[in-house]
Amino acid sequence: ELRKTVEKDCEIHFLTTADPIGNDTYRRSLCFLFIKAFHDISGHDLKHRVRIRVHFTMGPGFYCTVDKKEKPDETFLAKVEARMRELAKMAIPIQKRCIDTGEAVELFHKYGMYDKERLFAYRRVSKVNLYSINEFEDYFYGYMVPDTGYLKYFDLILYRDGMMLLLPEQKNPEQVAEFHDREKLFEVLDETESWGRQLEVPTVGALDDVICEGKASELILMQEALMEKKIGDIAEQIASRPDKKIVMIAGPSSSGKTTFSHRLSIQLKAKGLKPHPIAVDNYFVNRVDSPRDENGNYNYEVLECLDVALFNQNMTDLLAGKTVEMPEYNFVKGQREYHGDFLTLGPDDVLVIEGIHCLNEKLSYALPRKNRR
Repeated sequence: ELRKTVEKDCEIHFLTTADPIGNDTYRRSLCFLFIKAFHDISGHDLKHRVRIRVHFTMGPGFYCTVDKKEKPDETFLAKVEARMRELAKMAIPIQKRCIDTGEAVELFHKYGMYDKERLFAYRRVSKVNLYSINEFEDYFYGYMVPDTGYLKYFDLILYRDGMMLLLPEQKNPEQVAEFHDREKLFEVLDETESWGRQLEVPTVGALDDVICEGKASELILMQEALMEKKIGDIAEQIASRPDKKIVMIAGPSSSGKTTFSHRLSIQLKAKGLKPHPIAVDNYFVNRVDSPRDENGNYNYEVLECLDVALFNQNMTDLLAGKTVEMPEYNFVKGQREYHGDFLTLGPDDVLVIEGIHCLNEKLSYALPRKNRR
């Protein structure tokens, strides 16, 4: 941070909001400014003031809710935004101090920040960095900008039961990004938080309590039960629509797509269907033909690493009732191989396809939408 004193000869490179670390610093600092402004509007009574909860990142901003029954309205939002802009114009220094962990625990209890009090009870290092804007003090993990005058670009809009704090994107750091409602993403993130509350582990501190009480195995079993029920519900939806012959599962690398596809297949079998898990990875082009990234390494993340034409031909042939020999990619040799794995779809058969690009229309351009789910 710019407040740090240089104590020896060195080479200095300044970061901006166009750099990843600088962008994270801006987002973190703006979140702090937002909480401070909300604190000013709702009142300074530590025990009775209304609290704001910053839940998760969604698109170009943070989803937040007010800790009270009624939803925030335009009038309330306008007051918070006006206070944020007032604080920004004042260019108030964001102070940093280092205190003992035990002192931090007592302080969080005094402030009514019981989640952080619970978390820091498990902290193994002896010191904690706290940041403050005037009298308002909080803990954040990571750097802050020197003063509130840096925090010029933001917007506040009502959304669902709360609001979105919108920020600039790294590629355009002086313009607030346009917000696009991502309904399915929101539902997943909101359900994740709901599960945390249901399992009584809404915070990391609560999770630490469960582990220290020797109840981690029970927690895992409860989580597995919730997940299995969810997969069962999805299988029920698929079984209720016999016209859907293809199920597409997408997600980033190592996110559990293969495991999920097999667990879903078991549930589909329980519904009387005949699922066939198919990994799009088996349609990789031969390694010598794979695209490379800027460092010269093979890039298996891009769509161009797949034989899209062959994938579409195989899938359309299966939908047409033809028999297809399915490929298998040999990751050791870096080649696509065939081992006599023939597949023909019957009336109860369903293709369960998983891969990074499964929700990319360019991957499944030839497949009729009426058959997909």
